[in-house]
Amino acid sequence: MTHADRGAAPGYRAAAALPFGAELARQMRRRRTRLTFGLLALLPVLLWLAFTVGGEPQDEGSGANEGSPANQASAAMVDLATASAPNFVVFILFSTVSFLLVLVVAMFFGDAVASEASWGTLRYLLAAPVSRGRLLRQKTLVAALLATIAVGLLPATALMVGVLGYGAGDLVFPTGESLDFGSAVSRLALAPAFLVLRLAWVAGLALFLSVSTDAPIGAVGGAVVVSIVSQILESIEALGDLRTYLPTRFTSAWADLLASPVDWTYLANGALSGVTYATVFGLAAWWRFATADITS
Repeated sequence: MTHADRGAAPGYRAAAALPFGAELARQMRRRRTRLTFGLLALLPVLLWLAFTVGGEPQDEGSGANEGSPANQASAAMVDLATASAPNFVVFILFSTVSFLLVLVVAMFFGDAVASEASWGTLRYLLAAPVSRGRLLRQKTLVAALLATIAVGLLPATALMVGVLGYGAGDLVFPTGESLDFGSAVSRLALAPAFLVLRLAWVAGLALFLSVSTDAPIGAVGGAVVVSIVSQILESIEALGDLRTYLPTRFTSAWADLLASPVDWTYLANGALSGVTYATVFGLAAWWRFATADITS
């Protein structure tokens, strides 16, 4: 049977429709992508300027470290943020992993399909023709690459700014222990890889919401709200062991990379949790998109 008999243009190959490179270039040209990368690269500079203008963090007396253990730990991180470049990176990761990075990952995945639906171009893409499975796969792969770049860009920029601003010194812990610069950097280099796996659940959920609505802000906001609610539930000790199954349970496990020895079991559990939730949400997104009635 010829291409014309099948109703396809001569030379058409379904496997070549919506190529990865073309979709990636299209997403890179979008203003939200450039702004996101720009803001992530600029954030360490802004924090360096804040510390420079505000002066070095200091212990201001008995009131400086009062309050809950969480507040004391947060104060200790701020106090040591300018001790060295590795300390600066650790401070930025602690400050961004629970919300900012969640928002960035949710944005790339939540916007993947919902934006096409909101623009009214989704049905035209599928009529190209591009199979639903291939469209979702290409969109997911591009979103995954952009999210991975974003997660790695922040600590990489923070390290460069930290070296210029505070020097390539040892990583100093609140306990008084330290880790030499080379060892600290090699371990911190693993943090983005772990965070990509850990935040995969956000990607899966945002993708599921993206194929379930034609409002990108709803998909992004929904994933962020679920993350916030999960963090609130995690703080309720009365839930006991049930908190282990919350998707945000192991978000801060990346810090174990700096421990001696490294607790690889806890890190593995965190990665497994993220990938498991991502798989469940991803399969749900695939089924939803395959069976949905595309009208926009």
